[in-house]
Amino acid sequence: YLGDENGLLSVLKYDLYDGKLQKMPYNVSIHSLAEAAGVPLLDTQPIVGILPQPNTLGTRVLIAYEKGFLVLWDVSEDHAIAVRGYGDLHMKGQVTGAQTHASEDQIDNVDENEEEREICSLCWASRGGSTVAVGYITGDILLWDMTAVSSRQGKQTDVSSNVVKLQLASGSRRLPVIVLHWSAGSAKDTTKGGKLFVYGGDDMGSEEVLTVLSLESSNGLESVRCASRVDLKLDGSFADMILIPDTGVPDKIRTSALFILTNPGQLNFYDGGALFSARKSEEEYAQPEAQKFPVVVPTIDPSITVTDMYSLTGREHPSISLKKFCARQIVAPPISGNMKWPLTGGVPSEMSLKEDHAVERIYVAGYQDGSVRIWDATFPILMPMFVLDAKVPDVILDGANASVSSLAFCSLNMTFAVGTTSGLVRMYKLQENSGDSSFHFVSGSKQEVHAVHHGRGFHCNIAFMASNSPVRSLRFTSSGEALAVGYQNGQVAMFDASQLSVMFSVDCTSGTNSPVVSVSNYSIGASAAKAGPPQKEIATSAKFPTDVVLSLSKDARLTVVDSTSGLIINSLLLDEKQSSALLMYVIIDGASDEEQAQLPEDKLPCQSQTGKEEHVLDQKQVHGAETNKKNASLHPQSGGSDSLLLVCFEDVVLLFSLASMIQGSNKHLHKTKLTKKCCWSAIFKNKDDKACGLILFYQTGIIELRSLPSLDILAESSLMELLRWSYKTGMGKTMSSSNGQIALVNGSEFAIISLIDSENDFRIPESLPCLHDKVLAAAAEAAMSISIDQKGKQ
Repeated sequence: YLGDENGLLSVLKYDLYDGKLQKMPYNVSIHSLAEAAGVPLLDTQPIVGILPQPNTLGTRVLIAYEKGFLVLWDVSEDHAIAVRGYGDLHMKGQVTGAQTHASEDQIDNVDENEEEREICSLCWASRGGSTVAVGYITGDILLWDMTAVSSRQGKQTDVSSNVVKLQLASGSRRLPVIVLHWSAGSAKDTTKGGKLFVYGGDDMGSEEVLTVLSLESSNGLESVRCASRVDLKLDGSFADMILIPDTGVPDKIRTSALFILTNPGQLNFYDGGALFSARKSEEEYAQPEAQKFPVVVPTIDPSITVTDMYSLTGREHPSISLKKFCARQIVAPPISGNMKWPLTGGVPSEMSLKEDHAVERIYVAGYQDGSVRIWDATFPILMPMFVLDAKVPDVILDGANASVSSLAFCSLNMTFAVGTTSGLVRMYKLQENSGDSSFHFVSGSKQEVHAVHHGRGFHCNIAFMASNSPVRSLRFTSSGEALAVGYQNGQVAMFDASQLSVMFSVDCTSGTNSPVVSVSNYSIGASAAKAGPPQKEIATSAKFPTDVVLSLSKDARLTVVDSTSGLIINSLLLDEKQSSALLMYVIIDGASDEEQAQLPEDKLPCQSQTGKEEHVLDQKQVHGAETNKKNASLHPQSGGSDSLLLVCFEDVVLLFSLASMIQGSNKHLHKTKLTKKCCWSAIFKNKDDKACGLILFYQTGIIELRSLPSLDILAESSLMELLRWSYKTGMGKTMSSSNGQIALVNGSEFAIISLIDSENDFRIPESLPCLHDKVLAAAAEAAMSISIDQKGKQ
């Protein structure tokens, strides 16, 4: 049955064998219906609701019109069974107990001018369809008795018995009742009451809840009373709800489960037994416990604090397959007893199930409880792989459960480093082992060794403690054997994982205790062969070490430290205005080379593709070869390929010659002032793994793509345009990037966006899960064919 805005009721029939919809030669206009019911209508009203009456095989339908007109219509006999909504609102009183603080003698008389009120929702409120609950824009709920003959046709004198009012709040301005659902109560006598689920009806400005009213009746509408009221709190704005019937009860009249959907996309489950058996405590009815649908990437419970994304492809990365760990992902707990979640998110893609599937990208998140979770991010739907627990079996570590504040990963030896707010740094080898193993705890010059027993999986094998200050930055050396650590108090330490020692710990802020925002390792000797004269001079000079650690503090101080001895070689103030520093990047052998400086054509947003939904960034400027030739002049030696240091601040981006900086010069090669405050940045590389672009994320939600080394704007977009998100303070802390892919967290939402038009890693249709199961569909089609054949033979 369909109702339109002109008040016309029409009928569509679905042909099971043809699989087509057929329009039936039957329709009823509001005027002909009103005439048949003996009710005068002044104007046309849209149909806002249609309810087939239970136990009538679809021959009777309740039709609700916008301004409150209700008709129970018999389709087979073309006449009205009951008419409500006109002249029936002079009721004796309202049901007590529905309000949060209702008194037993509370009476509510309805004014005559309220006879016409807009209907927002309706549902049957009895098993047999004798009572209907209707929600109005005024916040009222009326229970209508639809069994009696129309009050106008039957000339009834006592019309108050046809309707009873439910009022959830006493305020003069209440929210419209936009959702109503009914569930029968006791299995023994389902005609005596049940649960009415209501969204709306409370005072405007009140907390958003879903109200569950327990209604009881011993003898018709006049004896209806509200036995209890329970308000289910929502963890977001209400979107929808659904009641799952109990298949073990005849006619499926009872509810076994309640699902509530809230924005943005959060699903809560309530067990039907808990809802119906809620017992009253000393003050109010006990709040049933909601179980949240297990999300792929938890962001709130537990709270996510830091993230990173790493690529496992490239010339320097071994071909490592972690496919077997995806099969051992943590199974979601049952929602009630042995009941499992009925929703799976679709049929997994065939590509993700292939045996030869290698993990090409991983997404890592650190949490407030000290744990770390790792996902296979090769395909658009992330697959949980494993959880790195903060605790070590049989070993007590101070600060082990502290919040994760920094992450680092070395793909060469598959080692993870996890820094926490307690100053503890844990290291994990992603090499599975089970049974007995040793755990080493290194603190200063002390070392403890513990024999531990654990199950299968990855476990912490080393922990370092060089400071009680929170860890702000971690970076492995190229070999993966040593780890540089920057702290909140301005200290920098170097840990040797192979020798199990703290190599050094030094203050890099000249006593200011400014937090270290970024550390980086640089090998002068390895880069000298391709470098220009200044860098070769440094490499051959006995004054400078082979390897150095670069430390950038929030107050814009760059410190160069000998990575072996911990001696400070140079300490420079990069920005005299002391703008807050964010991050720094060492760009090796790429910035002054034309081929590396130029953004490749296959990476640039194509102008012909701009404005299309699938392309993220709108191209604004495309710089050709001539521009990049001019960029080469930024470097002191035209024939060299000196490494560069790119430093991002909140309001400026600076580019330096790394060789000159190590020698003590803070003169920048290029400076670009930013018109907006920047809060996060990232470098992305071309197919040759050379830096070719800079991504800037501003506190306004704007995302910019800039060229290297000229720092010209190539394209820009915004969170609002891409995801309909607004910027929130601290959002940059949970942002991460891997070569143009940006992972973002916003409350309970997680998203990955791509900045490269031609990039297709996350846009392969075959890699997405499918809601259509081909195997199941083929089986259903075969069963249908057999059924049709049998009927044909009969």
